[in-house]
Amino acid sequence: MTTDATSDHTLYKVVVNHEEQFSVWPLGKENAPGWSDVGVSGPKAECLAHIGRVWTDMRPLSLRRRMAEQESRAEGSAR
Repeated sequence: MTTDATSDHTLYKVVVNHEEQFSVWPLGKENAPGWSDVGVSGPKAECLAHIGRVWTDMRPLSLRRRMAEQESRAEGSAR
């Protein structure tokens, strides 16, 4: 079953996990373990628009850190 965005009157909130990955969650529902509110709520389209503005790098935080460490080591060995 699919839900048409125009007929969905549920309010959502934007949540984020420890890897800085974002999602939407029904406003009145307790967050899933490991997810925290970011302080933005409203219709699903507004929440998704916020996520689109702030989540510009889809890579998990642990991967971004690992890649930055590798880049730093490569720069250090090139000197």
